[in-house]
Amino acid sequence: MDIQKKYSFSFPTAIRFGVGVITELPAYLKSHGLLRPLLVTDPLVSQLDFFKAIVEDLNAQGISVEVYADMHKNPVESDVLKGKEAYTSTRRNAIVGVGGGVPLDVARAIALSINHHRDLFDYDDLIGGDKYVTEPIPHLVTVPTTSGTGSEVGRSAIIAEDESKKKRILFSPSLLAKMVFADPVLTMDLPPFVTAATGMDALTHNLEAFLAKNFHPMCNGIALEGMKLISESIVTATHKPDLVSRSKMLMGSMMGAVAFQKGLGVVHSLAHPLSSLLDTHHGLANAVNLPYGMEFNYNGFESHFDQMAYMMGQGPGAGDRFVDYLFDLNKQLQLPSKLGAIGVNESHVDTLADLAKADFCHPNNPKPVSRENFKQLYLKAL
Repeated sequence: MDIQKKYSFSFPTAIRFGVGVITELPAYLKSHGLLRPLLVTDPLVSQLDFFKAIVEDLNAQGISVEVYADMHKNPVESDVLKGKEAYTSTRRNAIVGVGGGVPLDVARAIALSINHHRDLFDYDDLIGGDKYVTEPIPHLVTVPTTSGTGSEVGRSAIIAEDESKKKRILFSPSLLAKMVFADPVLTMDLPPFVTAATGMDALTHNLEAFLAKNFHPMCNGIALEGMKLISESIVTATHKPDLVSRSKMLMGSMMGAVAFQKGLGVVHSLAHPLSSLLDTHHGLANAVNLPYGMEFNYNGFESHFDQMAYMMGQGPGAGDRFVDYLFDLNKQLQLPSKLGAIGVNESHVDTLADLAKADFCHPNNPKPVSRENFKQLYLKAL
């Protein structure tokens, strides 16, 4: 990858990738007659200099900007409904999501809500709600500022119920962004913890997609290349970031999000309840649980682990040492490898196991996961 160049490609949506591509956003919006965008971001990003520069650049070129940044770090339905009100009351005609997975998911859910007027969770994919997604959505543009969820290239949004915090998944191919502006410069100022945690989220997407039992050989190839890019760059991007490492992380993150249309698995089902119950950062929850989930999957899938280890620079036939490599990677990134370090104690385990068993990811795991398996995995990780 030559970081001096800018690239255009489509998979599954149109992407502009490269240093400085964010400066093309005003011209893109003007060329489509989108002069009244709603910029959706989170409270932190809305205060950062690069975001303010984006707003100033848009305003300077005659584009009227409304910013919506009222959302929780694990987004809930009311965040979406308030965003819908901001869009309609100020007569917007496009949505630009800027940030990590939270604002990009909220932006996509707002876009869904504009021309779809049923209760938001009627569109939950897990209950067949995608059949109600029948109307066009407003023009949606995504601008990632982290290398984690890959939501910029996704077609789903995970939003929780306000009271129960149960996660619901809104999904439809029509929810894809029309254009992604993926500029590594926007990720340069991420602090080390956020870089590490979101990076391990991206790595988990690639690893679990490769192992998922669904048939999708193209996703397998994408996942292998994604894990290679991340393994080459995540430590440098965390501790001594440069544009090469940030570019590889951003590309690896997008590849993970494309690959996991094949499915995810046990690690995400271990991680989601930590966010619901204890408000744990999703990437951190994945990072801590990743070695234990991979250890659970090893027997019977040794050849897959050999391939993953090889792609991540561990040499041929190194699958049996792959879990140790993941523990060491967490250590290099200064992330914990025990749940106790992030506030989990034994009194949480039964509730976590119930939530994990009810989660929507593990049915695609390469081997079945029972409630007792989840309980033992949590206890081992304590």
